[in-house]
Amino acid sequence: MVKGKDAEVRERYVSGVKTEVLIARVRTEVADVHEQLFRSGLAVWSDGSASCRVPGADLFVIKPTGVPYDGLAPENMIVCDLDGAVLDGTPGSERAPSADTATHAYVYRSMPEVGAVVHTHSPYAVAWAARGEEIPCVTTAMADEFGGPIPLAPLVVENADDVGRAVAETLAGHRSRAVLLRSHGPYAVGATSADALRVAIATEAAARAAHFAAQLGPLVALPQEAIDHLYTSGQTRPPAPTYN
Repeated sequence: MVKGKDAEVRERYVSGVKTEVLIARVRTEVADVHEQLFRSGLAVWSDGSASCRVPGADLFVIKPTGVPYDGLAPENMIVCDLDGAVLDGTPGSERAPSADTATHAYVYRSMPEVGAVVHTHSPYAVAWAARGEEIPCVTTAMADEFGGPIPLAPLVVENADDVGRAVAETLAGHRSRAVLLRSHGPYAVGATSADALRVAIATEAAARAAHFAAQLGPLVALPQEAIDHLYTSGQTRPPAPTYN
C-alpha cells in the first residue's frame, strides 16, 4: 500500500516538474514570437497578441495587456487555463492578460488541432478587413499556403467569446489557417508557435501582393483546379501535434 502511494506521489511530482519545464519553454517561444512580430512590422507598441498551448496540459501562454513589445520577456508572459483564467501564483500572474485572451481560449477549446494563435494589426491585412473583403487567391504562393482566399469573419464587438466563435467557425469552413475579422484584423493559427507566426507573415504578404495588384486593374482569382493542385502538391505542412 505504501509503495503504491509512493509511486503515485512520485508520478505526480514528475508530472508537475515536466509541466513546469514545458511552461518555461512555451514562455520563451511566445516571447520570441512577439519579438518577431515587432521586428517584422506586423505589430506596433502593444497591439495584437500571440499565444501557445502547453503540451500535455489544459493551459496556454499569452502576453500581458498594455506592455510594449520591447518590454516583453519570458518571465512576464502569463499562463492561463482554457477558460482564459490566469493561473495564480505563476510568474507574470500579477498582470492582466491580453484583452484577446478569451478569444484565444475559445479557439483552443473548439479547435483541438490548433497549437498556437497569432493576432496582428498588420496594415495590409487590416486594410482588407476594413473594406469588409476576403483576400482573393490571386497568386500561386497563396494557393500553396492557404488553399484559396483568406476568408472574412463577421464584425463582433460584444465580447471576446463571440470573437473567438467567429474566428473558429469561419476557419472551420475553409482550408485557410488565417481569417480576417471584419474591420479589425487577421488571426492566424498553427500547429506550433513558429507555424502560426509563419501563417501570420504569409497573410500580410498575401494582403500586400493583392493590394498592389488591385492598383493595376481588377483582380482575377486563380482557377479552382489550379488552386487545388497547388495546395495538395505544394509545401509540406507540419503535422498537428498531440496535446493530451
